Amino acid sequence: MTTASRTVTTIRIFCPVQAATLAAAIAGDAAAMDADPVLGAMLAILRDDGPLGDFGIYRNVVEIAPGWESFRPTEDANPTSGTAGAVALSPTIVLTTYIAADAPAEAVDAALARIMAAHPWEVPVVEIGSARLLVRG
Repeated sequence: MTTASRTVTTIRIFCPVQAATLAAAIAGDAAAMDADPVLGAMLAILRDDGPLGDFGIYRNVVEIAPGWESFRPTEDANPTSGTAGAVALSPTIVLTTYIAADAPAEAVDAALARIMAAHPWEVPVVEIGSARLLVRG
């Protein structure tokens, strides 16, 4: 049996949030997520009319996963959170979205540039990969 699929680019953004925002996200409070300064900015970018999250008859599709990120900034780092030399634990929301293979490169580059400009980390964690999504029919 052959299953229909389409190739997409995946974007995963590891987004720092306030502890209260993470708790509210876990409780399903969308308004708190939109009010968070960093997460709200990222969601606004993902919800703009552009190439991100395009599923044909659905637009602005983004998966929102709460979590934490652990790291140790070196002495040369200028961390947004945490202290150089010490292990830190940061409340984080992972945003995952998809870009259609035929999306205009200029629009994709512009959206990615906006994400990088809005990300407060000294070394933003933004993954770009590829995937095949199953489709009906």
